[in-house]
Amino acid sequence: RPCFKNVICLGHVVDAQGEKMSKSKGNVIDPWAVINNYGADALRWYMLGSTTGEDTHRFSTKMLEETIRKFFLTLWNTYFFFTLYANIDCFVPPPLSADSDQPKAFTELDNWISSECNRLISEVSKSMDSYNPTSATRRIEAFVDNLSNWYVRRNRRRFWKSENDADKLAAYTTLHQCLVTLAQLLAPFVPFIAEELYQNLFRSVNPEARESVHLTDFPIADEAKINDKLNGEVELAMKISSLGRAARAKAGIKVRQPLDRALVGVETEGEKKALKNLATEVMEEINVKQLVILSRAKEQEEFPSNMTDYSLTNDAKYWVAMSTALTPQLIAEGLSRELVRHLQNMRRNAMFDITDHIITYYQTKEPSIKQVINTFADYIKQETLSRELIDGLPPDGAYSEKHRISDSEVSLAIKKTNPKL
Repeated sequence: RPCFKNVICLGHVVDAQGEKMSKSKGNVIDPWAVINNYGADALRWYMLGSTTGEDTHRFSTKMLEETIRKFFLTLWNTYFFFTLYANIDCFVPPPLSADSDQPKAFTELDNWISSECNRLISEVSKSMDSYNPTSATRRIEAFVDNLSNWYVRRNRRRFWKSENDADKLAAYTTLHQCLVTLAQLLAPFVPFIAEELYQNLFRSVNPEARESVHLTDFPIADEAKINDKLNGEVELAMKISSLGRAARAKAGIKVRQPLDRALVGVETEGEKKALKNLATEVMEEINVKQLVILSRAKEQEEFPSNMTDYSLTNDAKYWVAMSTALTPQLIAEGLSRELVRHLQNMRRNAMFDITDHIITYYQTKEPSIKQVINTFADYIKQETLSRELIDGLPPDGAYSEKHRISDSEVSLAIKKTNPKL
């Protein structure tokens, strides 16, 4: 009898220019050096995902580094985000099978990422059954990107808030289940990273868990949780947000600067309705006060493509026009966000814990900056965990930096209110 019925084998490995590796050409790459520098998991993932197995593989450490940056660091940052706040809040995940005990406060985004997670399980399983690991790895990469750059980013405040309510529990539970599922899906591809995720996320809090992720059953999709309609709606919201950010970049306006409104052109009334349901998410993502959604009918004819004070971007199906007119109120709000960004960076530079409350000191000769701080004091305090905002010299021991904000020099300093002895 044959030893196996199917086998996956990599094609010939060549250098980055497609040339055969040989000692005479001096282009041979030592695999052990690659493994020692980047890890066996990174090399395995790159070789499986860069091109189909039987094709010739071009290899360079630069492309491997790009894979690590785009996929592994994104995955690890998402995992780190979860563990950081889960440990602060002493979150204990419920058993994955105990649906009756799950929190009842799931949001549309919770349901969306759960739907996408189950769709991922189904598609990865089909790819693996067809001996197509390249398709499976690329699908996982896309999911991790959505998990990090949409679900986590759009839900950060649910993890940040001080109340341990049902809403926060739902967010923790949803993200935990996605990460544990990823550990199981990743196990055949990156066994060491998958094991690390599983041990820290699941076995450490469940004494009855299997000893290793490699001893667990491969996930099975819950088809009842796959909501294609919701998946499509969120995908549309993400596309419109991407176009909105591109319109900002085209006009040279940072995302931190609030704008008055965005006009969005879609093709159907169904898309218009779907986008209205997720309007809040899109408005926060592209930082506008108003979202005007137009279907491809007479209402779009009222807005010509050469609109003044608007920055327009489009693709084959949709267009987004961002208002570029800045009122004094919008400029002031943008400056408050700039101040918050500097203070948050200062907290990191000073190596403060994320739970440390601080007193913020500021000095500037520009009256408008002082007015911004006074007007948006509550917002600045909330975002930076500042107990007070004091106009004056900081005390000894405070961490200080100087910044230019709106062409004015501002001296900022922060000091813990509860330093650890």
